[in-house]
Amino acid sequence: MASITIRNLDDDVKTRIRVRAAEHHRSMEEEVRIILRDAVNRDRTGLRNLAAFTRECFAPLGGVELELPPRSGPMREPPDFT
Repeated sequence: MASITIRNLDDDVKTRIRVRAAEHHRSMEEEVRIILRDAVNRDRTGLRNLAAFTRECFAPLGGVELELPPRSGPMREPPDFT
């Protein structure tokens, strides 16, 4: 097994890890191993964009269609960054 050293860890982060480890009846080292393992093994295929999530939420209700109002008035000039 490999070993790593983490330098410049905020005291607050260390304290929170210590508290979390105590809550789970583990050593800090074991708690950090579990946190790292879970972080790198997280299934990222389940992530989707907001539009897909919204469609999925409203599908049981028959979906939702929003009408976009027509644009009115003149288009403004784009800003000049020169």
